[in-house]
Amino acid sequence: MAKIYGILGDIHANIDAMSVVLDDAAAQGVTDWICTGDVVGYNACPSECIRLVRDELKAPVVCGNHDYYVAFEQNLADFHPAAAQAVLWTREHITGEDMDWLRSLPMTRPVMGMTLVHATMDMPDHWGYIFDDFQAASHFVYQKTPVCFHGHTHVPVVYEQTPFGAVHYDPRTFENGEFKLNIGKKYFINVGSVGQPRDGDSRASYVVFDSGSRTLRFRRVAYDVARAQARDRAAGLPERCAQRLETGN
Repeated sequence: MAKIYGILGDIHANIDAMSVVLDDAAAQGVTDWICTGDVVGYNACPSECIRLVRDELKAPVVCGNHDYYVAFEQNLADFHPAAAQAVLWTREHITGEDMDWLRSLPMTRPVMGMTLVHATMDMPDHWGYIFDDFQAASHFVYQKTPVCFHGHTHVPVVYEQTPFGAVHYDPRTFENGEFKLNIGKKYFINVGSVGQPRDGDSRASYVVFDSGSRTLRFRRVAYDVARAQARDRAAGLPERCAQRLETGN
């Protein structure tokens, strides 16, 4: 049965961005939700965002690196200092129930013939990044389903497997933000970030996927960045966390 999915990720505890995405998705006819991970980290409303994803949207979710480092006592030496501080802050500001939920999240997850992963399918718990066609071509070896949704880079993009490797498509070039998935091909789709975009556009990013028409719609939604920044500053989070919301980088 065809469904209209809202696919979102890298929410990063930004309830202001999350709220406007949900309003926009209702207008787009979204009936079901999928989350590519990193519900927490960086920003000031982790429990509120967890409750939305877990209890209201009831979305299938995979574990993101910030979810993982909040939930498990891991060495944060590889994290940017601001990100590490936010992880430590988040551990002190979520409930035991929230922590248990984060610990329960799988690294990969099948959903209706598609696959979810936060980073990459080859070693999902190593948190590798895919930034170009060469890296995407290597990833497709490990992707067993025609469609895989991911996040992690905070940059929306569509990778398509070709006989010679992979090509990418920038959603900014799509007419009306739409892209059609062709039967018989493999796609690795980054849905961008709700809570901390990094493509130079500060608006929240998510994807609407019509499984019947196999059409993606990349959505960008403006939200009250100043309010989200005020929350971060009031919480005592690193100033870098608030600043990145404004620049979209």
